[in-house]
Amino acid sequence: MTIRKLSFALIASLIGSNTSLLQAEPAHKHIAITQIVEHPALDAVRNGVKDVLAEAGWNEGSNLKWDYQSAQGATATAAQIAKKFAGDQPDVIVAIATPSAQAVVASARSSNIIFSAVTDPVDAKLVKAWDQPGPNVSGVSDLTPVDQQIALIKTVLPAAK
Repeated sequence: MTIRKLSFALIASLIGSNTSLLQAEPAHKHIAITQIVEHPALDAVRNGVKDVLAEAGWNEGSNLKWDYQSAQGATATAAQIAKKFAGDQPDVIVAIATPSAQAVVASARSSNIIFSAVTDPVDAKLVKAWDQPGPNVSGVSDLTPVDQQIALIKTVLPAAK
């Protein structure tokens, strides 16, 4: 499953739990999205979420309020953004990268939170376990499956060391 599809599935599960995302006139929803810094890989996550929502009929300005904030690399700013979003009470907060996700989880305890571009969400204290993320926090890890990569290399090149 691509990150784009997974991002859509996670968001759809939160904002579309009582209504279909594909219905003709979906209800107005509010998504708040934050990332720690502008970077092509992180921007791709944000743009992918927006693109997939648009494909499903959720468009900024018509039935979707899209609130995006970048912390510009400052953890203090990430905390301020998280507090603002907690007060705004959007349907979903999407936090991109570990520092933004940590700030959002600490500040918006009762909000629906999706994280992405987080290597180890358990170690970052975003969730208690990989297989049971929690009632309102879930997301996508960018952890490289090193064991699987090594197994593949040994399959293709058995003499590799």
